[in-house]
Amino acid sequence: MTDNKEIGGYFEMEELPGEEYYPDLLRLNLGRTALLYLLKQRGCREIFLPHYLCDSVIGACRDSGIKISFYSVNDALEPGIEELPNGAWCYLVNYYGQLTDDRILFYQEKYQRIIVDQTHAFYQRPLPHVDTIYSPRKFFGLPDGAYLAADLPPAEELPPDYSAGRMEHILGRYEKGGNAYYQVMLKNAETFHTEKIRRMSRLTRNLLRGIDYSRCAEKRNENYSALDSFLGSCNPLPFRKPSVPMCYPFYAEHGPEIRKQLALEKIYVPVYWKNVADEMPADSTEYRYAANILPLPCDQRYTPADMERVASAVLRLCGRTL
Repeated sequence: MTDNKEIGGYFEMEELPGEEYYPDLLRLNLGRTALLYLLKQRGCREIFLPHYLCDSVIGACRDSGIKISFYSVNDALEPGIEELPNGAWCYLVNYYGQLTDDRILFYQEKYQRIIVDQTHAFYQRPLPHVDTIYSPRKFFGLPDGAYLAADLPPAEELPPDYSAGRMEHILGRYEKGGNAYYQVMLKNAETFHTEKIRRMSRLTRNLLRGIDYSRCAEKRNENYSALDSFLGSCNPLPFRKPSVPMCYPFYAEHGPEIRKQLALEKIYVPVYWKNVADEMPADSTEYRYAANILPLPCDQRYTPADMERVASAVLRLCGRTL
């Protein structure tokens, strides 16, 4: 019997110790493809999507050929659908981790068929019999990868993904900073729109085993609290603190201009999501939130002293002081 396993030669990446946060969920290559896989498995023919949503999810649903309807959200970021047509599904986004388990179960009972997008709430564990998608690269330094919680058999029939070619901007930022590799990151993200449904790569799964999830959660909570101590009294958003935050959402009039000024001070604040600000009416909740919510970074890379710097800059640009 011939064994084709390579023996000898130079060393590859070590197998990292530890365990994934979600070792029992289905592992796929991207949140977009996890949704495509789920829609196919569920035989979904119609889906209700929020207007306040990234174009990659909308594109994935269009690629699947199913009927798409859109709904609006209120200022608390909850859906305004009274009822779903027979057989339709509701795509429920847990924006900034604002949906508690009780609210998710409320919508599961109300709509019967929901898909929960936990991109903003990696640490909020899935509920029984509620289809749920996670995108861990929004919380950690990963090239790709997604988890799917669904009552489905393992997706072992899918071909594996390969992630080595997507690591340049992550490794580059580790050594040289984000500016030098920003365009590489954008080019890498652009390729996701055409990726096929695949299993999570061996590399990404290995990286997920090496994360200290408890430490990351502790740092995020500490940094969120620091920002809130500086900014909470002048933040008009009706939001609660999630158990482990993705960011600190701060609402500021003239958000786009403030973002540009913060970038000049090497404080980079993303837009969730630019397509919404480009397409929705200026008086809509979706436009106001997409344009003016500043998702301030509060993740495990930073300290409370860093948060003071961020808060000081934001308040100064808003015409206030600490």
